[in-house]
Amino acid sequence: MITRATSQPHTPTDTDWYLLQSKPKQEQVAALNLENQGYKCYLPMMQTERIRRGKEFAISLPMFSRYLFIALQIGDQAKSWFPIRSTLGVTGLVYFGDQPAKVEKELIEQMRQHADTKPPEPLFNEGERVVVSDGPYQGIKAVFQAADGNQRAIILLELLSKQVTMKIDLSRIKKDR
Repeated sequence: MITRATSQPHTPTDTDWYLLQSKPKQEQVAALNLENQGYKCYLPMMQTERIRRGKEFAISLPMFSRYLFIALQIGDQAKSWFPIRSTLGVTGLVYFGDQPAKVEKELIEQMRQHADTKPPEPLFNEGERVVVSDGPYQGIKAVFQAADGNQRAIILLELLSKQVTMKIDLSRIKKDR
């Protein structure tokens, strides 16, 4: 849960988690540079499958595009927050009004516990029967061949007694029941 930071008394060693925004596609750069400055960061990643040049491979992507979490101390003895904004890859802390967006420690722990789970199952498996649910081929049954990594699917359908391979948006097919 993300909440507004409140002005509750803290001891000098208390650490709270806050939401930080990075520049586009620079989440890992921001996390690395912040950690090099001595800040504790957490960038939740997820495994996803992509196809490039006809080959499928797994890559790690940030779970929340342009966002990461940073642990900051509060109090007179705490490290200054000022260098955060000028760190390479960082846009700045996320604020609700004039208060930084505080993230509950329990939420960070839950994300860390689930970070190493296996990637989600693909929407469709090779050879699975599907139906085109939208567009000019609506209602035609096909066989799912592969995903091409661009939110499109390669399907095999029968038109005029001939099997045809076709690319179609993944959102336009559904499982045949």
